[in-house]
Amino acid sequence: MKHELSILIPNFNGDCRQQVVELNSQASAVEGLDYEIIVADDGSTDPLSIAHGREIDQLPHCRFIERGFNSGRAAIRNFLASQASREWLLFIDGDMSIPSCQFLSNYLEGDDLVVYGGYRIGYGERTCLRYVYEKANEHMHTAEQRRTRPYQHFHTSNFLVRRDVMVQHPFDERFRYYGYEDVLWGKQLRQTSIPITHIDNPVGFFTFEDNSQFISKTEESLRTLHQFRDELRGYSQILTFVDGLHSPLLRGAIRLWHRCFGSIERRWLCGNHPSLRIFKLYKLGYFITLESNSGQN
Repeated sequence: MKHELSILIPNFNGDCRQQVVELNSQASAVEGLDYEIIVADDGSTDPLSIAHGREIDQLPHCRFIERGFNSGRAAIRNFLASQASREWLLFIDGDMSIPSCQFLSNYLEGDDLVVYGGYRIGYGERTCLRYVYEKANEHMHTAEQRRTRPYQHFHTSNFLVRRDVMVQHPFDERFRYYGYEDVLWGKQLRQTSIPITHIDNPVGFFTFEDNSQFISKTEESLRTLHQFRDELRGYSQILTFVDGLHSPLLRGAIRLWHRCFGSIERRWLCGNHPSLRIFKLYKLGYFITLESNSGQN
């Protein structure tokens, strides 16, 4: 049984008060647990989000930190680790829900250095591309499936790590924009032979951004993937697929298709009838166009 825990929540333009209250309630119910909850605001632009965060400061064992600027997904987690004072660190994204009353106690058993609990998809509308996408890939989120490729199936949404491991292996702060900072961290742990244990202890993914926001985030993640492609080979399906396209004619045809029809595909995906097939085609064309623009074949 772990007796020290820092619960660390990065937040950007969100309201994580309900999450904090639930975690605080569960932590206070564990006999002998020395804990703290730290929420760090990563430069939110919504005044209401900041006001909600300040309310967290009034709760026992809780601290809200306003940074006043956006440092990026990797740096904010490293910052939270630097602020933590307990032996074990539990990172949870601020937009996740806590669906189980046993959530914290499930993490307090055992002594594995890094533990990932996964996430569970809530109900959404078929008009929401993010929901349709996540639902189609829900089978990949089970602990059994994640264990088949433990380092590739790691995400920062919900994981426990011993503090000294995090200090020795911080997230790469070159990853300022959306996507893949967790993938590279998984690769780094593999290279240093630190195992990632996968358990069935999910947070709830119940809130989905609109289609336009999701497409913009997807494009941002593809730009991140392209920027760090040499380091991420073997850890991205789309990168593996593109690397396998050896025919310049085929690559050229995909680029031409994207140039002619990419804007139409994007409008379709942002509408009320998004298609996963079109989404896959759009991502492929977008990424190969990035390669073309950078001077690659």
